Amino acid sequence: MDVSVLAEVKGSTAAIGYGLAAIGPGIGVGLVFAAYIQSTARQPESSRMTLPYVWIGFAVIEALALFGIAFGFIWAK
Repeated sequence: MDVSVLAEVKGSTAAIGYGLAAIGPGIGVGLVFAAYIQSTARQPESSRMTLPYVWIGFAVIEALALFGIAFGFIWAK
């Protein structure tokens, strides 16, 4: 058997790339909501005032994740 045949990778690596790219937004969403929960626990009367910023941050993070999957499909060969 030839050694180069054993090291050959078949298929698309775009799925692996997006799987690795999804780690960042997952951590980011967790940090956004953790910060909101902590700030609400410290000052409950500000919860209504800070909630829109939480949703804006969540939307931006998820948009970056969607850009990651779109670029993965665009650059797949």
